[in-house]
Amino acid sequence: MASGENRGNRAALRVTLFGEFRAFAPDGSEIHLSNRRARAILAMLCVAPGEALDREQVSKLLWPGRFKAQARASLRQCLHDLNRQLQAAGCDALDIQNARISTIPAAVTSDLQELEATLASGACEDATRLLAEIAGQPLLDHLGITPPMEEWLAAKRLHVESRLQLAVDRLVGALKSAGNNAAADRLGKAWQAVGGPTGSDRKIGIAILPFEQFDEVGGEFFLAEGVVDELTSLLGAIAGISLAGRSSLYAMMAPGLAVPEIAARLNLSHLIEGTVRRTPEIVTVSIRLVDGQTGREVWSERFEDTVDGFLGSRQVIGSHVIASLCKSLGIEATPAPHRRMTASRDAYALYLQGRALIQRPLNEGAVATAIGLLEQSLAIDPDFAECWTSMAEAHVHTAVYTPCLERVLRSEQAADCADRAIALDSGQGHALAMRGIHEWTRGNPVGALDFALQAYRLEPNNADVTVRLGSFLLYLGRTQEALPFLEAAVQQDPVYGRNFAMLCTAHFNLGNMVEALAAAQRMVDLGMPGLWLAVVQSAMGDHERGVETYYRSRLLMNSVILPPAGTAPMSDEARDAYWRIAANGVCSGKAEDRALYCQMLDGLHATMPDPYDPSIAFPAIWMGHAPLAMKIYRERIHPANMFGLMSLWADVDPIRQTREHPDFMPFAESMGLVEAWDKHGWPDLMQVAPQRTN
Repeated sequence: MASGENRGNRAALRVTLFGEFRAFAPDGSEIHLSNRRARAILAMLCVAPGEALDREQVSKLLWPGRFKAQARASLRQCLHDLNRQLQAAGCDALDIQNARISTIPAAVTSDLQELEATLASGACEDATRLLAEIAGQPLLDHLGITPPMEEWLAAKRLHVESRLQLAVDRLVGALKSAGNNAAADRLGKAWQAVGGPTGSDRKIGIAILPFEQFDEVGGEFFLAEGVVDELTSLLGAIAGISLAGRSSLYAMMAPGLAVPEIAARLNLSHLIEGTVRRTPEIVTVSIRLVDGQTGREVWSERFEDTVDGFLGSRQVIGSHVIASLCKSLGIEATPAPHRRMTASRDAYALYLQGRALIQRPLNEGAVATAIGLLEQSLAIDPDFAECWTSMAEAHVHTAVYTPCLERVLRSEQAADCADRAIALDSGQGHALAMRGIHEWTRGNPVGALDFALQAYRLEPNNADVTVRLGSFLLYLGRTQEALPFLEAAVQQDPVYGRNFAMLCTAHFNLGNMVEALAAAQRMVDLGMPGLWLAVVQSAMGDHERGVETYYRSRLLMNSVILPPAGTAPMSDEARDAYWRIAANGVCSGKAEDRALYCQMLDGLHATMPDPYDPSIAFPAIWMGHAPLAMKIYRERIHPANMFGLMSLWADVDPIRQTREHPDFMPFAESMGLVEAWDKHGWPDLMQVAPQRTN
């Protein structure tokens, strides 16, 4: 069956997706679908009109306990009955193919479509009204008729809520820029009443500055870092607050900027600063909330405790300080779940030192030193969950940022540490995100995305968690869904170059070249390599500039760009010669330059100590060297090269050559990508799945 290529543009089917799913015929009469699975199928299709679902995926979601042939037969009959009932009501809305099912976009409208279109148009009063109408009504309510279907719904709700959050934030920002604060407030409150986990009022931007410590006793006792750590954890769990990422804040503190300058550069409304003073008898903590524009104090708190009881100050902060601080901001402070910390001051001090060094992975020896400190902490208290999470992050950073030949082993070690953290404290969202990284190395991207979604539900305000979810979606080619998470990560951590690399790639994959160019330039401005900028410039036709931008990145060798593991340092002459060939191969647009560099990469792959190094994998993708790119990722994916997967999905030459290669689908199957697509949706560029044999 295939439906109407000749139908007009008038939408025949109207559905409501918020609250109870309902369908209406062109004459306004309701179409009563008594078959629950038929209703579920139609609802799934109408969330994204025109976006196809794999028939096998649908059968697994709705008939999970049946044999494959039985499930397929049940789906076939269900689709037949659904299509017949819709057509009887005058609705020719379904496109049913052998392998895929979709709706015809012009044949369907929904309350979700109307809301998104209204937000995009800037019609704030209409958007406020529509939000008020769906308040308290979850998307696709009561359709989780099987556990797999409920899991699919949870992921879909999260994606839709994130898209709406982004659209609301954009319109609120535009209204405030135009001086229409009253309309912005009405829209924000209407969105807050919808009850999604990302209500717009959570975007109150705050940074917690490092506290000063005045110590009359001496010795290494990290009191100030401890207070900042606890404030960060507790405030980060509050829906009304968006904390600046540690990476961005660290970069801002280095130049010694004043409070208003930091607030302006990080788009913050407030900052928190304070002091910790220790005498032989007592510890005094002072905390101040400062207006970001003026630097004026708007709230303060002071409390004292004995030295022996200082670790208990976490409870004081949780029960009193947070509530008082949030009240001054005009938001509700919901109590955060209790964290499994340590009662040992020595273990806590070692943990704080180690975690601080993890934020500086490019400093020579920093990550190795961090691991040593964290190991000492865990030797004192092996039940310290957050220390296990930091240890997992340290192993990932070792695999990514150091010339490491044991990258898969480091990934395994990170997974083991993450598992320990999760076993001790199930609320460790960041640990779940780290755990997801290792699933990629195991050829299990569907498991990786499951971990990332679970992590985001626990810690939606953690920039590291947000960017992991966005990056995993990006690797899978689900760029439209990835973009809101990547934009949120940039908002949370706006001076971290890695985040801009992913934002650049997302826009590049979507064909938003102006936005991709701006994100890539921002990445370079932050001191990161210009490789992504060069690729975008070349794709836009400016090959000469692309070549020079790529070639200029050689100047970051041995600092930001580390030599491949196991290789000897290159002389300046050899370095320059190699980078000239690389720049021409990737960016000149000339077939002979590309062929020469492909030949060189083949040789490096055959001879380098790590034949799967990013210095081989990334350019292989950018040049469309499909045989080498697929060989690398089929044989060995690790935390350092998985970053390159995001570049597979640009619809430009020569990058598209890998995706269009006849062996791409078997490659995707062997990588576990197809399984992930079947569960979470196919890539933006592959909405119609190829017919697969059983």
